[in-house]
Amino acid sequence: MVKRFLITTAIEETWPKDPEIPVLFLGEWCRLYSQRERWSKMNSMVLPYHWDDSHKLYNDYKYLSDLYEITLQALRKQLNEFHGVDHSLRYWRILVGPWLGYFIQMLFDRWSMLKCAFESHDIIGCKVLVKDSNTNIPNDCSDFFRICQDDSWNAVIYNQLLKEEWQDDLKIENIRKKDNQTQQPNQANGLIRPWLGSFKRKVLSTYNKYRHLFHDSEKYFFFKTYLPFAIEDELLQRLGQNKKFWETPSIPNVEANMGMRKWTIGKYNEIDEFSNIIGRMISLHIPKAYLEGYNSLVNFIEGLTWPKKPKCIFVSNGIQSLDLMKAWVAQKTEDGTRLTIGQHGGHYGIGLFSFIEKHEISICDRYLSWGWSDPDQPKVHPVGQIKRVKPLGVDHQKETGLLLVTNANSRYSFHAAFSGTQSSQWLDYLDDQFQFVESLPKGLQDLLTVRLYFHDYAWEQEKRWNGRFSNIALDLGKKNINELIAKSRLYVATYNCATYLQAFTMNIPTVIFWNSQHWEIRDAVIPYFDELKQVGIFHETPESAALHVSQVWDDVDGWWKSKPVRDVLEQFKSQYCDIDCDLTGNIEAELRAESNKF
Repeated sequence: MVKRFLITTAIEETWPKDPEIPVLFLGEWCRLYSQRERWSKMNSMVLPYHWDDSHKLYNDYKYLSDLYEITLQALRKQLNEFHGVDHSLRYWRILVGPWLGYFIQMLFDRWSMLKCAFESHDIIGCKVLVKDSNTNIPNDCSDFFRICQDDSWNAVIYNQLLKEEWQDDLKIENIRKKDNQTQQPNQANGLIRPWLGSFKRKVLSTYNKYRHLFHDSEKYFFFKTYLPFAIEDELLQRLGQNKKFWETPSIPNVEANMGMRKWTIGKYNEIDEFSNIIGRMISLHIPKAYLEGYNSLVNFIEGLTWPKKPKCIFVSNGIQSLDLMKAWVAQKTEDGTRLTIGQHGGHYGIGLFSFIEKHEISICDRYLSWGWSDPDQPKVHPVGQIKRVKPLGVDHQKETGLLLVTNANSRYSFHAAFSGTQSSQWLDYLDDQFQFVESLPKGLQDLLTVRLYFHDYAWEQEKRWNGRFSNIALDLGKKNINELIAKSRLYVATYNCATYLQAFTMNIPTVIFWNSQHWEIRDAVIPYFDELKQVGIFHETPESAALHVSQVWDDVDGWWKSKPVRDVLEQFKSQYCDIDCDLTGNIEAELRAESNKF
């Protein structure tokens, strides 16, 4: 077996200088498109991605879900003792759960790839990035979601894992590199910026104070509901309240204290090897808001002008990442407040599995879906599509554009616990997009606009597309998508999220295609997609989708407005993006029913 040098990230300082040295790239995330001049000349191999096996991904998801529950129980005990409190498991699930779930999944992915490397190759050396311990610790959950996709954060993780298990098996060389990433928790968490904070808080506080004189009810607390402004305002009026604009200041940024992090959790020896690693590494990476900054966070919440005793909270966006809101919600639920969460986006109720869907349902008292229900999830109540979008009033048959909307995911597995593309599988996804374009007639290629995903994740989408096609118009994902749709005869969706659901509700002629091995759907949904397939809306290959587009192009209306297509669409929309309902009345009934349980 050839002895190989291991490369774990795209940080070139950790690569050997001699291109003749046999190397093993741990994954495609190591090979940036702009570095191809260098890595293409190296004596290298790329390790196959372990989750290319969709059965392994699903089985790992179930294993990690069980491990998450065990770890959360242990972390609850640790944090309660550490802070001298006695909060419930639900409290810590709301506050810490999203970070913990994602961290466990990410760490397992990194550990699994290293394990595959050592089991299949003779690894003799590796250069690892060394940073001060406290520089890799996020301030809060939003900060974590930002830095965990960086090369430097992942390089440190790989370093720690190598030293945990394999340091006796290879020569490890430490490399110090200046970190170009600067912590910007105030800009990462989507809350009020520091330079606006003081003034905005005073304005909102004064506004809320005088609105209070006219409407003293604070029974319902609305925050990032995903509802259009007018519908949210009408809903609050029906509930006897006026709309209020709650101040959302940034939580304090604190310094890490490594002396407070010398602990482990759990006794996992009887479970497996990876579980022990989790128990040792959580204290090194848990966000400061849950440890050093926890008391400041709690004190900060007490100073908010948010309601003291709401009966019911209604929230959609932000329940994953905004720690200020999560800490407040966690405290209120312990006081008896009822929590209602609204679906925000697609994949919910459709994808085969999703950690964040499971998490949101587990922490709430009532979950409002866009139309779907689940006999195994009695908390789920269909109310209709919460994010309402209006038709553009465009006669698409008269337009000449063809719009392809694409996706991107982090190079380092981030959404590991959902049924969609992971990490380097994006390159397979991109190849499908290329194949779709190449399968179109030349005349349609000239009419095509490809909308790239707004977040590039260093995949260098634009360069890759320009390197493959010289005649394709690209949109970098910054323009209002409605401007592109208004000029399009057909809309092509390529991944299982909200885009095609909204296109359906806007009555935009839509074709969908994706790799069903990556974008797996749950059993109850398969019959609906089979019907979409029968009428030419859904396709499992790019060639099939391109052929259908070319066949209906001259008479899109004849296809889209035909009775078979309309019947299938109406049935699908009633389940997964229902707009033919009284959304305001449905949500009002659900909130009243929940608040009566307070």
